Amino acid sequence: MSKEHKKDPSKVFRAYRPLISLIVIAWLAASALVHGIQGNWVAWMHYFMGFFLCQFAMLKIFQPVGFADGFQMYDLIAKRFRLYGYVYPFIELILGLAYLSFILPIFTYVLTILITLIGSVGVIQALKKGMDLRCACMGTVLDVPLSTVTLTEDIAMGVMALFMLIFNR
Repeated sequence: MSKEHKKDPSKVFRAYRPLISLIVIAWLAASALVHGIQGNWVAWMHYFMGFFLCQFAMLKIFQPVGFADGFQMYDLIAKRFRLYGYVYPFIELILGLAYLSFILPIFTYVLTILITLIGSVGVIQALKKGMDLRCACMGTVLDVPLSTVTLTEDIAMGVMALFMLIFNR
């Protein structure tokens, strides 16, 4: 997070407002669907992950070159293979649609865990180096700093996928 964000709490909130908005919308949409179908918490997790991943994929797809440029700064795979930065939004979209449709759940969970684990390691390395970067997680459409919030988001998605892998049998 940039130094100016650390000094002014209102700037911190403004920086993360887009992320908070997307999380709340995914939360509410998942809750509405689960309520309508009288589903359980695993169904809620599927819908939440589906909406969340589809929203984030959409933001990345708006400006693929800008996303690939930013992603390449900290993602372990994108650093070595730039093409991954262009393909990643579509992987995220496919995962989101897989969650929403409950297609290939085990594959979906395992792939999510792998991607979020790799992403988390890249974010940790960038944070340890003190890099002041924009988080590519929301594409170039919204300006959110790369921070522990980004790391928390990656870890939370991986943990949710792990829970679904364990409990959705």
